Amino acid sequence: MELPAPLRQGVELLLEHVPLPALKQAARTLSDRYRAELRDGRLHMAEDMAVKAYLATRLPATYAAVRASLDALAEARPDFQPRTLLDIGAGPGTMLWATIDLWPDLEAAVMLEASAAVRKIGQTLAAETVAARTEWLAGDATIDLADLQPADLVTAAYVLDEIVPASLPKLIGRLWQLTAGTLLIVEPGTPAGWQRILAVRRQLIEAGAHVLAPCPHETPCPLVPPDWCHFSRRVARSRLHRLSKDADVPWEDEKFIYIAASRQPAPARPARVIAPPKAGSGKVLLKLCVPDGSAGETLFSKRDGDAFRIARRLDWGDTLDL
Repeated sequence: MELPAPLRQGVELLLEHVPLPALKQAARTLSDRYRAELRDGRLHMAEDMAVKAYLATRLPATYAAVRASLDALAEARPDFQPRTLLDIGAGPGTMLWATIDLWPDLEAAVMLEASAAVRKIGQTLAAETVAARTEWLAGDATIDLADLQPADLVTAAYVLDEIVPASLPKLIGRLWQLTAGTLLIVEPGTPAGWQRILAVRRQLIEAGAHVLAPCPHETPCPLVPPDWCHFSRRVARSRLHRLSKDADVPWEDEKFIYIAASRQPAPARPARVIAPPKAGSGKVLLKLCVPDGSAGETLFSKRDGDAFRIARRLDWGDTLDL
């Protein structure tokens, strides 16, 4: 999944004259902070060069994860057409771009971001290309939500991993209060990210939310560690991306986990493929999370006729009507 053309062109323009050694150093520092999930009171992208390193090395992957999560939300609720967006921890506008790519009629967006350097670049990228009325606000996700207004779609992507765990229940409670329609949370697809999403899921269900995706049910998650629920998108690396990270492989796999929850009851949800399919001669093995709350592997063979033909076309994260 590629960045929308106006966003890609804007990023290329911003990175055009950035010295490669400085970009490589900033990319290493940023990667180390993300991998360690540091919560030392410093913003990951406090400096301009850190933001540019993010644009070069992380934006395509996080965009792919966010857009895939939005696609799953839209599949679960095809009647949902948000007019307003509230994005918490907005970064350079990743969620904004993914949302307007899916729902071009979005009318207004409020983007809350603590880093002045990130807000500046986000505003630059969106200027004269994003039709929705867009307001960028300075603010900390844990303390600056009191004066915000509810929105049809409320989002927080790759935010919870930067927040002290003790602060998460209050934050999720406030995000749900601000949700007029649907709340989407996206996290890194690590065991720790999955545990955060599980905690969010429990809290939202207790608050009366209806889970849209990825779960086809609202019973406790059937997976048991060391297994964990996550998904993946393969993203092509640009030449600058490869140079910035000294990477030889022309692509990378972005692993992520998400939850979409609605104030409206969820329609019947199909089973979801929760691992890479295993295909063989005349057969395919799918690991499925199913509406009865269980999860396990199901084998489809040519003898299953249409069911096999459908199953062999499915990918990790897709849905299947059983």
